[in-house]
Amino acid sequence: MDPVGQEDVLDLSRDKSPNQGAYVYQPAKPGKTASERPVKRRKVSSAHDQGQAAASQIFVPLLNGEENLISTQLRHDCFKQIWSRQEDRIQSILEDVDAGVLADVLSFVRDNTPETCNGCIPTGLVTVGSNVSSLSRLLSRLNDQLLSNDEGGVVVLESGDAPNLKTTLKNVIRAVITNTEGNDGYHKFLTDRSGPRLLGYDLDLLHDYVQRKGTKKLVLAFRDSEAFDPVLLMDLLSLLKSWLDRIPFTVLLGISTSVELFEGRLPRACISLLQGKHFEVQDAGNCVDRIYESLQAGPEGKMWLGRNVTSTLLEKTHDYFQTPEAFSRMVKHAYMSHFFANPLSVLLANPSPATLSHTVLCEAMRNTPSFRMFCEDLIESGSPENARNLIESDETLLQEAINHVEIGQQSMRRLFGAIGVIFSCLQYTQSLKKTNISDLSVRGLSGDLSESQVLDDMLATMRTFDSEKMGRLLDALPELELTHLPIEDIRADLASLVDVHARSLPLRSEYNINSSVMKTTVVQQRILLSKGKSNLAKRDLEYTRIVDRLVGAFQEYFAETLIQPQELFMHEAFLFDFRNPLKETFTPRPRFAIERALANPFDYLVSSADISAARISVKQPPTAILYQLYLESGALVNIHDLWQTFYTVFESEQGDACDERLVMALFYGALSDLRSFGMVKNSRKKTDHLSKSVWIGL
Repeated sequence: MDPVGQEDVLDLSRDKSPNQGAYVYQPAKPGKTASERPVKRRKVSSAHDQGQAAASQIFVPLLNGEENLISTQLRHDCFKQIWSRQEDRIQSILEDVDAGVLADVLSFVRDNTPETCNGCIPTGLVTVGSNVSSLSRLLSRLNDQLLSNDEGGVVVLESGDAPNLKTTLKNVIRAVITNTEGNDGYHKFLTDRSGPRLLGYDLDLLHDYVQRKGTKKLVLAFRDSEAFDPVLLMDLLSLLKSWLDRIPFTVLLGISTSVELFEGRLPRACISLLQGKHFEVQDAGNCVDRIYESLQAGPEGKMWLGRNVTSTLLEKTHDYFQTPEAFSRMVKHAYMSHFFANPLSVLLANPSPATLSHTVLCEAMRNTPSFRMFCEDLIESGSPENARNLIESDETLLQEAINHVEIGQQSMRRLFGAIGVIFSCLQYTQSLKKTNISDLSVRGLSGDLSESQVLDDMLATMRTFDSEKMGRLLDALPELELTHLPIEDIRADLASLVDVHARSLPLRSEYNINSSVMKTTVVQQRILLSKGKSNLAKRDLEYTRIVDRLVGAFQEYFAETLIQPQELFMHEAFLFDFRNPLKETFTPRPRFAIERALANPFDYLVSSADISAARISVKQPPTAILYQLYLESGALVNIHDLWQTFYTVFESEQGDACDERLVMALFYGALSDLRSFGMVKNSRKKTDHLSKSVWIGL
């Protein structure tokens, strides 16, 4: 075909550009000419309605698709409601964490001028450490404060925005104007300005804008100041200092390492241009602990994260220096996983039994471990009829499940209330390394806290407190969690005892006084030593009784509240604790799963044959058979020997009925699978051998 005809066929004759490097060939539909215009699609309202319906039902029906739409919508609505409350708590914690440093930075920006800084640029050094996201929140709230009071604004400058001085100045000027006027206001300011036209990086533009708006403070924040070129930073700061008499600049430098390391990178001439104050943002670890405590120990909590999920979240946070926002996103993923994939989570919405899918939902309840444990407890306690009713009657089971979900939620609230009491007491009893609330929660969720050494040491140390330390401890205890304990009576008795013996303070218990004495007796010319207790003063005896009452009340309280969450009936509805769910999601291990499936295929496959007699059997998939033979070989595998062994496995069980051609086809297919997994490759030493590239477990 000639070139002109080829262009006509490919529809390239309309584009004669000499610089065209590639063409997209889209063949026309049969029966339709190239010049025919496409048919316009008629807009219909049903598409919009279908989109809204799909958006309203994000969750899919569970229980093999037999869950009704009402239950599906209840799960979605319950997730949105619970997480919205948790998100509000998280935002309030983040605002509270930033409140202190925000007040200090705002006061510094308002009070400092070039005159108070000896002609230098007022500069704030903000060290953020691992909490890198806190600087963004701080600058955003600082900008809102300045804008609301018509004092000025904050311009955030990234290292990528500063390739050279002219571009940096242009970005600064544009950001200052668009911060209040928007992009349209920026272009209008450039066009409506009278006088000679200035370039986009001329600071006279910024000076005119500052005069027009009456700006008092203009904060220039370098978010990642260590990433800036020191020479560029020196030139920029020198230029800003020369304009201080006309533009009220204040500089904030975000530092991720330390002030000493940052100053070591800058020239002395650059450091001499700056004078100000150092601010330190709270570490991310403490912020994460506060977020976790608010999520788990809230007074209106309906759902909790179990020990496995909590351990995974905290491990990733501590290992990878994740920000509080990243931790919140992971928690949200856990919440969403629970409501999206667990049909029992519909019970958290306090549903009416009439709206639920009785048969399939009750069948799912009867297959939970907590249901089996609950029925066993009923039978052992002498109530087999109740267990029979739960097994046979859906209405009875559904009502019992709804009641026990509420009881279990109350038990979980009391559990975390007890963990909060222990944490408050440990602030006074632990003198060295303090145990954080997340570690206590992991132990409490595993059921090990009631018999842990931490609790025993805390109570033992509490017995040795004098009256002053004991008074401070009683005042620090959370009153809401100890309403049913005689704490007020103990506090009143201690106060009256202290008032009576005001001249003999502090009072000490027998556990704090060396009350043991050595007694010497002579029996038949032999000296015998015996240990006994000395007589304590009456005030110390009374104080010891108060200490014993307090410790005894704590022991009863902890024995009642520090439960095993996995032993609660229907804990699957309000406790998300699947085995390594997030770890498998964020750090999957496909190789481990493939190796296990090939080495032990009947861990995943159902077979009626007795597989205990022979490890390798024709009942297994061909790839699994070849893989197990591959494991028994060395680094180099002879293909012919491997084939003979593979054929022997089939021949030993099928005998004369074994089809060699069929077995060879299975062999080639299995060998191709091992090649695709990267387990074998051709050997360069011997052409008839395979090289082993993967060893199991390594």
